[in-house]
Amino acid sequence: MNILFVITSHDQLGNTGRKTGFWVEEFAAPYYTFKDNGYSITIATPKGGQAPIDPSSEAESAQTEATERYYKDQETQNLIAHTHPLSEMKASDFDAVFYPGGHGPLWDLANDKDSAKLILDFYNSRKPVGAVCHAPGVFKNVTFENGDPFVKGKNVTGFSNSEEEAVQLTEVVPFLVEDELQKLGGHYTKGADWGVHVVEDGLLITGQNPASSEAVAEKIMSLLKK
Repeated sequence: MNILFVITSHDQLGNTGRKTGFWVEEFAAPYYTFKDNGYSITIATPKGGQAPIDPSSEAESAQTEATERYYKDQETQNLIAHTHPLSEMKASDFDAVFYPGGHGPLWDLANDKDSAKLILDFYNSRKPVGAVCHAPGVFKNVTFENGDPFVKGKNVTGFSNSEEEAVQLTEVVPFLVEDELQKLGGHYTKGADWGVHVVEDGLLITGQNPASSEAVAEKIMSLLKK
């Protein structure tokens, strides 16, 4: 089984002068969940090459067993340093696609045409699509041929407004994930801030926050075993 991970190339946190990128736990926990179960993983970004890490995700308070494993894993760090260009990826080569979060995707992947096409190609081929935390924001400009938003009528979750407020970036991000998913017609739900909350709607699996990332991977594996 082959899983495609799609990660942000964006490293600027709005106009703050601070850095952003992908959130280490949201990559590492699902990555090792898939890897330890024998899945093959390919990593792609819009620009290819080094994927930027959100410095906040390297704080001591954000560390988990999976992140500690990542920091000791030179082979996987090397994959992050040499990601494939997203434009070269084809849904036909993979069994599922997964998007880790971090704030970066709100700027690049949310507006990326290659990403939007891939999501539809996976979904229309009856292959699972997973996204966690800020990554459900990548569905912002994904629409079916009839013009309907990808998430319209679907049960979804993603980083909540209250969690964004807690990290004091409500006024910095280009849009709020919770608000956007609702605006697109998604049936948004959330659990407690920073708790595990995963929503499965057919082939679409979304997780609310970093703590939900491993559970999203487990749901994807369950779908693939059916």
